[in-house]
Amino acid sequence: MPSFPSHDVTIVRELAHRVMALATSDEYEARRRRWRNANERRKSDRAPVWCRPAGAWKELLPPESLQCTDTLCRGVEYTLRQHLYKDWVGDDHIVEPWWDVAAVWKCDSPHPWGLPTGHLIGSTHLGGFRYDPPIKTEADYERITVPTYTYNAARTDDALAKMHDLLADVMPVRLVCQPPLGPHLSVYLDQLRGMAAMLDDLAFHPHLIHRAMAKLTESVLRAQRVAEDTGLLTTNHHEPMFCSDPVNGAPPNGRIRLHHLWVAANSQEFQMVSPRMQEEFLLNYQIPLLQQYGAVQYGCCEDLTQKISIVLRIPNLRIFVCSAWTDLDRVLEACGRRYTIMWRQHAATVILSDDLEPIRAHLDEGLRKLQGCHYQIVLREIETLAGHPQRLREWARLAIDLAERYA
Repeated sequence: MPSFPSHDVTIVRELAHRVMALATSDEYEARRRRWRNANERRKSDRAPVWCRPAGAWKELLPPESLQCTDTLCRGVEYTLRQHLYKDWVGDDHIVEPWWDVAAVWKCDSPHPWGLPTGHLIGSTHLGGFRYDPPIKTEADYERITVPTYTYNAARTDDALAKMHDLLADVMPVRLVCQPPLGPHLSVYLDQLRGMAAMLDDLAFHPHLIHRAMAKLTESVLRAQRVAEDTGLLTTNHHEPMFCSDPVNGAPPNGRIRLHHLWVAANSQEFQMVSPRMQEEFLLNYQIPLLQQYGAVQYGCCEDLTQKISIVLRIPNLRIFVCSAWTDLDRVLEACGRRYTIMWRQHAATVILSDDLEPIRAHLDEGLRKLQGCHYQIVLREIETLAGHPQRLREWARLAIDLAERYA
């Protein structure tokens, strides 16, 4: 059993005490109820409001602000301080009264597709990068392989033991298990081929894209089956955006299957592709993967205005993500009250504006239109606060006040 520095243990456990107090509070239970109502399409006191700092965490919690010295302890400290910061922001952030330890998977190849996709070039201190894709020629497509994953019980048990030792009786520790691959086919293809070459192949070598997508789809299906067969899958309806009633109810034998889970997918890499081509080369491959799950959230930062109808083909779609670039009126016309609409805000406008009035006016206009629908108000992909340290708190207050007005 590892022995952590006593100084680190004291810091982590004190932070864990504070997070546990939040997680078990009446306020956080009210927030969970708000999320559940939105995602179950029930009447609520108001729509949930949530923001995700993403890259801005480097400004909010720089490495030098952490006090722990042990690597594992620093990671735990970082996560706990993130929860405490989000509590200060005052949005509908939720955290459960336990610590998650993810199941460890072993792949039979050093790289999931038999090709090294993680090679980054041109990295910047702000996190910018581009891939050096391994597929350079038509022949390279033949090098894509279908990986096999196995559950690594020894490494998982070791990770659980370490966290039990660190947190002791302050915060329960729970194994969480999800498939090692998701329905992110356009992401995988981009990593393998690169955006410019991928778009060229879609137009002039479509047979290559079909063959690649078939292998990627087979890989994800295999990973889904392996994860389900372990009997270790855990539910994921506790998180912001996904928080809901148990998906498809509680299984009678206690064994969680994929149809008890949420899954998120999108088509960002296909932003510039026509609806017909997106349907043929992406969505038709994603749908068999998405159908394995009980509830689907679809979309991210891409403009889906011209693609709403094909997204609504997903049979178990629960949340339609209306990005800042997607026409909200068109989404409302197509989705009505049948789906939960995740209305995403334009991060640059929210963060960079020196005046709160344009932000308030935009929220007011959108929430007037959304009145009577089921929706979430989400601000994501924030890479900097650009000298506005109070902005997330200010935005959350504005959004909550208006959500209450139009509830």
